[in-house]
Amino acid sequence: MKTTAILCATLAIASFAFSQATPPKPATRTIDASKFPSLQAAFDALPETGGIVLIAPGDYEITEPLRVKTSETRIVGSGAATHIINKNEEGKPALILEPANLETDKKARLWRVQVADVRISGNEKSGDGIHAHFIQEIYLEGVSVDHNGGNGVNLVDCFEDPRIADSIFTYNKLAGVNLFGCHDIVVNGNHFEENQDALWCVDSFNLCMNGNNIDDHLRHGVVIENTYGSVLSGNMIEECNGTAVILDRDCYGITLSANVIAHHLEGGIDLRDAWGCAISANTFTIAHKFSIRASKDSGRNTISANNFCNTHIGGLDKRPAVDKTPMGTDEGTGILLSGTSDTVISGNTFGGLSSAAVWTDSPCARILISGNIATDCGRKLPKDASWINLAGSTDSIEKDNLLSCKK
Repeated sequence: MKTTAILCATLAIASFAFSQATPPKPATRTIDASKFPSLQAAFDALPETGGIVLIAPGDYEITEPLRVKTSETRIVGSGAATHIINKNEEGKPALILEPANLETDKKARLWRVQVADVRISGNEKSGDGIHAHFIQEIYLEGVSVDHNGGNGVNLVDCFEDPRIADSIFTYNKLAGVNLFGCHDIVVNGNHFEENQDALWCVDSFNLCMNGNNIDDHLRHGVVIENTYGSVLSGNMIEECNGTAVILDRDCYGITLSANVIAHHLEGGIDLRDAWGCAISANTFTIAHKFSIRASKDSGRNTISANNFCNTHIGGLDKRPAVDKTPMGTDEGTGILLSGTSDTVISGNTFGGLSSAAVWTDSPCARILISGNIATDCGRKLPKDASWINLAGSTDSIEKDNLLSCKK
């Protein structure tokens, strides 16, 4: 009994002492940037475990890049009222997301860094708006990125599950979004306006690009290189001075479907080096040189259920046949086959085209063209020109197409 009493007393004293000890304070994970002398100081105040930085409305002028170096971090502003202005004229980005120890540890990575509800702008001599390097599961949401001298957003080797949603990229000197070495990519519900190009996706795979509005680009819309297993659907792509969509350099297994591809001075979809792709249910209108082109370095593709048209609205054309500017001129083109092979063209509608519905400029092989309808095509061709012309192609079939001269 005496031993038991002593043990109980000892435990009681230990319990009391433990209850009176002050626990260590956890590092603050919610940072109010207004409490710090600069945004960089606020970012630096984050512990290694990450946290959230809240940025109040205001103009924040910078001359050196802001750097975020912690995982599990979210940077949140107050919408476009939170405006980071890059005054740098040496080509440096506004915001860099990158592991701090990358120079000494090439395997260093940051996980789950997020940026939301801020505006980032620059000038012609500045660099990227947001430059991210080796960030896994990066998430950009509700950002406005404009007038930067580089890309709006540049994701380099952000390999695992990058997401860009509900944002706007305008007037950037290079691409609105540049993706290099990424996979399982989501780019959804964004606006792209008057960048050099809207989006580049290079040396990547599994791009899911849906529901974006892409307008008025100085060169191309979407350029995809050395990428496979991707889908572009439900996008509005309008008025590029170049081409709306380009697949190049070993692309394969890509679906381009249900996009509206309108008013491009060069072309609609250019299959420069693309294999095993499906181009279906797209609407092509006012493409000046071609709506689809398939080169000798492309093949085994299916082109079906698309509509190729001019500005016809039932009895008349919305735009004049000749205008003072190319963009004001009525135009419509079909499919140009430039030495391609193993291609099915079926179930398409061609109407009011200046060109033929389908034509070649170099011999092709194993082309099947069947079940299409063409009306009022070849407007700028000689009267006896064929609307479906596979001249010089081998092992090819053209049958069961309905051709009508009626307008």
